[in-house]
Order: sequence, then C-alpha cells, then structure tokens
Amino acid sequence: MIRRWAMTGLGSGYSPIASGTAGSAVAIVFAFAIWWIQSAVGAPAMCMHHTLIVLTVLASVGCIVWGPWAVEYFSAKAKKPGDPGQVVLDEFAGQWLALLAIPMPTLERTLAVMAVQFFLFRLFDVIKPWPASKFEKLPNGWGILTDDLAAAIYANIIGQIIFRWVMG
Repeated sequence: MIRRWAMTGLGSGYSPIASGTAGSAVAIVFAFAIWWIQSAVGAPAMCMHHTLIVLTVLASVGCIVWGPWAVEYFSAKAKKPGDPGQVVLDEFAGQWLALLAIPMPTLERTLAVMAVQFFLFRLFDVIKPWPASKFEKLPNGWGILTDDLAAAIYANIIGQIIFRWVMG
C-alpha cells in the first residue's frame, strides 16, 4: 500500500489525463508548503535547498527500488513498456531537482520560480531532448527515473539563467 501511494504520488498518477503533469503539480504544492513553513519559522534559504536534495534523493531511491514492482503491477495498464503512466514519483524527483538552488527570497519570486520551473520541467519531460530520450530505455526504475532527472537538469539550467542572471 505504501509503495503504491508513493509511486503514484499520493494517487495523482491516477489522473485520467496528463498524470505526469498532475504528479508535478503535487510536487510543486509540497515544495511551496515547505518554502512557506521554512519562511514562517525564519529558516535560512539553504534549508530549502537541503530539503529539496533530501526529497529528490528519497524519491529517486523509491523509483529505483520500487520500479520493478511498479512495472509489473501496472503492466496491464501501461501506455508504453517500462514507464507506467500511473507512476509519478519520478516527476516528484524531477520537479524538486528543477527547483534546486534557484533563489526564492520572497513570496512573489517563489511563485514565479515555481511556475516557470513547473513549465520548463514539463516541457523538457515531454519533448525529452537527447540524452533524456535514451535514458528512458533503461530497465525498470532506472528508465522510469533518469529521463525525468535529465529533463530536470535542463530545466534547472534554464531556471538558473533566468532567475540569477536575467532577473537577478
């Protein structure tokens, strides 16, 4: 039961349309809640980055460890071999990695960062520019996870340029 809820992003992977987008949206809600709580208690900005690192690692490990189970469990409903649509824990890992180390000093900037990074991550996850397209062919949890991490890295690089250099 726990692994099914984790792999489906608390059930967001059961969304009848765009389950990956639904999973990414839930990951953004979690990230915003963490930012809000840490801001309310006056935690330094580095706490947000450390939290995102821990969450990304946990979600990644979950994908790798439970990936073979998920492929088997959801195989009858899979849209493509190796990456069942219901599995969105990889979107959680990717979305959190896309947000990592981007400055979010104010509420307004945080909302802008989260909106832009949500869009960029989803864009790169859907179009899968090389080598992300190669990574999804890896077996089980590795294939589920690594294409999303590649998309997140692309999104993070663009986000760093936008929010550090363009918007300063």
